[in-house]
Amino acid sequence: LCTGHANDMVVDARGHAYVGNFGFDLMGGAAPADARLAHVAPDGTVRAAAEDLAFPNGMVITPDGSTLIVGESFANRYTAFTIGGDGSLSDRRQWAAIPGVAPDGCGLDAEGAIWAADAAGARVVRVVEGTGVVDEIAAPEGLGIFACMLGGDDGRTLLACAAPNFLESERAVTRLGRLLTTTVDVPHAGLP
Repeated sequence: LCTGHANDMVVDARGHAYVGNFGFDLMGGAAPADARLAHVAPDGTVRAAAEDLAFPNGMVITPDGSTLIVGESFANRYTAFTIGGDGSLSDRRQWAAIPGVAPDGCGLDAEGAIWAADAAGARVVRVVEGTGVVDEIAAPEGLGIFACMLGGDDGRTLLACAAPNFLESERAVTRLGRLLTTTVDVPHAGLP
């Protein structure tokens, strides 16, 4: 069901998991191809939840459990789906266009905005539905940011995973990754 590497996963409060993937062998230099988003039901059954996604990468579920929002790294956008009682996805719609941003790992805040790592832009960005990028924080020189999440005691600590690049062959033999933190105004919400 998933081609290439598994890339991101989020699990809702009922145990339905959604798993993204590259859709092609990114590290092996294959040509980009669309991917499926996999749904793993609580009983372990696996099926395609959505098709034709351009590198589904970074996902959140709204606090009410009704909406899955998926970053599409190669389409520079977030796509939203309504989550059905059986974990199925429907009502596919563009949540936000983010030209120039390759969304990666992300987290939702209490105002419904997404903090996202920009895998191509060496920064984290705050994205608002229908509007796009409204804030950004640059990575230190020489580092890219590949995942972020809100946490800490009050949910206002923005944690960002940074490294010189994302190439597995180079990162496996070095210890150059860092966890960066800063404080933001709006706390965490939703899942993960």
